[in-house]
Amino acid sequence: MTRTETLRVQRYLREKFGNDGFNVKERRPSDGTAEVMLGDEFIGVVYRDEDEGEVSFAFHMTILDMDLPPTS
Repeated sequence: MTRTETLRVQRYLREKFGNDGFNVKERRPSDGTAEVMLGDEFIGVVYRDEDEGEVSFAFHMTILDMDLPPTS
């Protein structure tokens, strides 16, 4: 992902979730992905996909069972 793309995705996440704590960081060397941070915590990866000239981005977040709150 380019720097411009990471900034656009970052702005989208911040606006969509109403949280300025989202930061999207390019990976080096660039492999079409970027890390998504919420504050200082790594929360997922954004993947860039291009198919027939159309570009899309997929956000993947893994949630561990041990991190989930108990049910009430």
